[in-house]
Amino acid sequence: YGITESGNFPYIEMEFIEGPDLSEILKQEGRPIFKIKELLLFAEHLSNAIAHCHMAGVKHGDIKSNNVKLNKRTGNYVLLDFGLSVMTDEQRRTSFRHAGAIEFMAPEQNDGDLFFETDIYSFGIILFELISGQVPFPLDGNGETSRNKVMMAHLDSLPPDMLSLRKAALPATWNNQDKDAEMNLPQWLINMTLKCLEKKPTDRFANGIQLHDYVMKHVYTAVYNEGISQNDLDVLIEENKRLQREKLLLQEQLQQSQTPVSFNDYQNSFQLQNKAEKRTWRIKANIAALILLLVTAALVYYFITNKGSNDNLPSTSPNTQVPDANTQAALADAKEHLDNSRLAAALLIYKNLSDRNIPNAMYQYGNLALEGRNTAITCAEGINLIDKASNAGYAAAKKTLGLLYAFADDESFIKQRGYTSCTYTRNINEGAKLLMEASLLGDDEAAKLLIELNARVQSGRWKN
Repeated sequence: YGITESGNFPYIEMEFIEGPDLSEILKQEGRPIFKIKELLLFAEHLSNAIAHCHMAGVKHGDIKSNNVKLNKRTGNYVLLDFGLSVMTDEQRRTSFRHAGAIEFMAPEQNDGDLFFETDIYSFGIILFELISGQVPFPLDGNGETSRNKVMMAHLDSLPPDMLSLRKAALPATWNNQDKDAEMNLPQWLINMTLKCLEKKPTDRFANGIQLHDYVMKHVYTAVYNEGISQNDLDVLIEENKRLQREKLLLQEQLQQSQTPVSFNDYQNSFQLQNKAEKRTWRIKANIAALILLLVTAALVYYFITNKGSNDNLPSTSPNTQVPDANTQAALADAKEHLDNSRLAAALLIYKNLSDRNIPNAMYQYGNLALEGRNTAITCAEGINLIDKASNAGYAAAKKTLGLLYAFADDESFIKQRGYTSCTYTRNINEGAKLLMEASLLGDDEAAKLLIELNARVQSGRWKN
């Protein structure tokens, strides 16, 4: 923003959002309603936008179908037109009276009032429209009588039955199986929409933050049976006992080994450069054997600590905690989106889970930034997220950081693995340490990278 060079013309530069608004999408042939997956994605995006506004103390006041656009470039729904948010109460009354979208207005807006709960009501109207194919109280003409009728309906009338309207709006081109599936709306989605449409502001969600929290709590929830069966528990106990026996056996073997196993010993091997060739093959063979032994020991230890010790259920340590069923379902959804080139949907899930410090999600969200596929964060922010996931014990994060640190000077080697968008600082010691930790957690590729790194150091191509 600023003033033109001539000094007499102010300007504001804004992002160009290319894509249709909701009203245009709904008018498209065969699209009177949204499918369930689309509804959930939309509810996430718009509730997140409203939450962002309300956290900044901004009340939008004019949320309606043609103020929400689908960004074709990102797949995100974007909330536009904040003109009413800066108006005085009297200006809003005049605007509503003459030009406001009466079908989306909350009851209190008739008096010029604007609350956080007002935006919640308009969110409910849009969701009702996407579910059923029409707003609760459609406007029949633009005359004053028609507007007054809709206004009174907002004040006094209950919304019609969404499911009946949805059934009538199902496209004739859909087969019966799809129609049955799309009538199976989650009950929480229906309840949330009706709560948003309560007449009294105090009966709705208090603000966008509360609304978004509710959406995120439910949108990726799958149906899981609580608890664990006795049979499964018995299997876990027997498996745990077997792993404990293997752990004790490995500990005895390690104690009897003539070569102590430590990272410092392994790291020292990087300094064995330009030695006699007859010793080189022996060093490499010893390193490979050491890695294999360490990986085996680490795998046993890892499974024991995750399945629990002393016949207990899984550990609750922050670094080894198994994600709960809802988180696992969300991660599975994100992977499916990513595998099927639905990048925007995958990023949304990873972002929300990353904000909750889920290591897998922090790694994926940061890693996609380093690959140039997540433009919402910088390279430094991506590295920071991967580092947090690494510190939480996530093997893939350790391997990635180890790769980037150890091979930072070999640009082609890095790019072959998809890291084409950022630059990295070489640190062989830290890279080797992270690759070793990843291999100890069972990452086979990390073990191979360790061998590659050691071969380069021993050949004299690189110095430690």
